[in-house]
Amino acid sequence: MAKTKVAYFCQSCGAVASKWAGQCGSCNEWNTMAEEVVSTSTPSLRYQGYATATTKPTCMAAVTLHEEMRFPSGLKELDRVLGGGLVMGSVILTGGDPGIGKSTLLLQALATLSQQMKVLYVTGEESLQQVTLRARRLGLAQDQLWLLANTHVEQIIQFAEQEHPRVMVIDSIQTMHTDILQSAPGSVGQVRESAASLVAYAKQAGITLFLVGHVTKEGTLAGPRVLEHMVDTVLYFEGEQDQRYRVIRAVKNRFGAVNELGIFAMTDKGLREVNHPSALFLSRHAKPVPGSVIMCTREGTRPLLAEVQALVDPCYNHQPRRICVGLENQRLSMLLAVLHRHCGIASYDQDIFINVVGGIRILEPAADLPILFAILSSLRNQPLAEHLLVFGELGLAGEIRPVSGGQERLREAAKHGFKKAIVPHANAPKKTTEEIAIIGVQHLQEALDHLSTETT
Repeated sequence: MAKTKVAYFCQSCGAVASKWAGQCGSCNEWNTMAEEVVSTSTPSLRYQGYATATTKPTCMAAVTLHEEMRFPSGLKELDRVLGGGLVMGSVILTGGDPGIGKSTLLLQALATLSQQMKVLYVTGEESLQQVTLRARRLGLAQDQLWLLANTHVEQIIQFAEQEHPRVMVIDSIQTMHTDILQSAPGSVGQVRESAASLVAYAKQAGITLFLVGHVTKEGTLAGPRVLEHMVDTVLYFEGEQDQRYRVIRAVKNRFGAVNELGIFAMTDKGLREVNHPSALFLSRHAKPVPGSVIMCTREGTRPLLAEVQALVDPCYNHQPRRICVGLENQRLSMLLAVLHRHCGIASYDQDIFINVVGGIRILEPAADLPILFAILSSLRNQPLAEHLLVFGELGLAGEIRPVSGGQERLREAAKHGFKKAIVPHANAPKKTTEEIAIIGVQHLQEALDHLSTETT
């Protein structure tokens, strides 16, 4: 009979401790130690038959390189996020809030791929009838789409070895369990060991594996942090359930660019690709309004137009509020300090609210100059001129720094009818163009001088 013992696993980093503690000694996170029952005599089955490592060291010069074999998933926006398509032997972890469309998207992709290759959809949360009803509601092809309702990792791998699918989906990894551990499904140990066995099999068999993961209330993937290190690509679904549009962001990708975006529209027939996403994040006011600025952000390799809105209102409390939606909140405090130090414009007695239209998150510093333009427009109650584009990074000395992909951003703006752009001086092209008038600025005060001439 197998002997058992109790261990404590950190749900953040996966560290193991013999006794419970309020703080993890490895990652210093609080209240992350979870109790699990582990076996001391059960042999490790994780890598039996699935080892991919060589038996001896190999010189790098002697390694034979093969071109990455990619094949399309049938959804162009998903292929864009993945870096050009699916890679054989890759493991993709997909996370997002419940009901946001993870299972729907993967079912649509498998239904398309099933007409060209063998695929397998493993469901641990729904019955075969529920999955079939969803496929019929979406109008998907069902004649070649194989389903399996099972949560036992060893049985899933055994079935996959018999059928040899080229693409397999596990929905979800939190419902899987393995014989290596005796703890309940969904625990830190079970998630880690189940994922390790499935990843090792996918690498050895050369199949493309999708793992669907749950998220916590903070929006991060549930389970140990090591789960994200095991896989090749991590995709996050962004957006609210009451919104029509869904955004998929690649936060890790060994075969493509990170922070790449794929944009879909949720319809009664499933997720549909959006061909011109820049138009989605613009409000298209009937007339110019104060506090609204259009910028061009760059997500991965795609330039994307977005509207930054600001509302400045007198503060009647001792502590003014600084709230950002879609932007970094601490960066706003830094920008306001630079504005006060170098331009003499104070906002200590004002509540400031910043929002990015459409629910998109902007993680790059090119939004610095548009944020200040929107704040000053709202503070002075003066709308900016129509067809004006602004982007640029702001330094602590008040200098306007260049951003990457400046020419691509300007071409995207000209494509959508913008007539004038205020950009960093280093991003301004040497030759003038007839499509859009470009103003290059080097300092914040210089940019504000142009701002006064662009108000209506």
